[in-house]
Amino acid sequence: MQMTTRPIPSTKEALPVVGCGTWIGFDQRPGTDEYKRLPGVLDALFAAGGTVIDSSPMYGRSEETTGELLAAAKPPTKPFLATKVWTSGRETGIAQMEQSFTRLRTKEIDLMQVHNLVDWRTHLATLRGWKEQGRVRYIGITHYTASAYDEVEAVLRAEKLDFLQINYSLDARDAEQRLLPLAAERGVAVIVNMPFGGGGLLRRLRDKPLPAWAGEIGCTSWAQVLLKFVLSHPAVTCTIPGTSRAEHMADNAAAGAGTFPDAAFWRREAAAIRT
Repeated sequence: MQMTTRPIPSTKEALPVVGCGTWIGFDQRPGTDEYKRLPGVLDALFAAGGTVIDSSPMYGRSEETTGELLAAAKPPTKPFLATKVWTSGRETGIAQMEQSFTRLRTKEIDLMQVHNLVDWRTHLATLRGWKEQGRVRYIGITHYTASAYDEVEAVLRAEKLDFLQINYSLDARDAEQRLLPLAAERGVAVIVNMPFGGGGLLRRLRDKPLPAWAGEIGCTSWAQVLLKFVLSHPAVTCTIPGTSRAEHMADNAAAGAGTFPDAAFWRREAAAIRT
């Protein structure tokens, strides 16, 4: 079963709902056992119909690794490359973003995001110009902690953006209150980072038996259950669980197919999962 796609609000372009985050997992050097596993991760992503690969200059060697792997892989479909700018100052930001083009081995980046809102006014001004020139296709902002949500909300209200990347998971649902509804209202696509709540929730659940209803919603693992929860929110466009193992990528991608339960379903079941 192929992965579901959802439209990017600003263009209606279809985007597969499960991608791959590269934090930690892709920060590997050629020749290591960890690096040798990574081509299989991308193979699993593409085989399932996924395209989104998200990175950042703050992720160590991850951008460079991604560029190397894609150059060798010759993927069957064009990857949707997302990365970030994470520095202060116009010229410094331009230099960092130029470095991302080099590391990713591409002349066009699909999505450039201002990482954690660092000097966002400066970088958004640069990115709007680059978008007009065709160097980047979409622009956005990111964050990963609820303490920053007031500022994230203010930027969402004040600026015209294509994407918001934010944390959201079964045990970290603050984004439901204002950010996800506001993104939908403003026509902004949402990429969810940390869909496993940083990993702690998934680790707690792994040794527990799956509930009987898991099969009814097409899930064969706890990871799929947690991803189905995230993808069940109507404002969410895509989620990017990070992994360095092909079997985990294939398992994650499977959550992007089939049906997604409604809010009433999760109200009945979510409390039992968290305990």
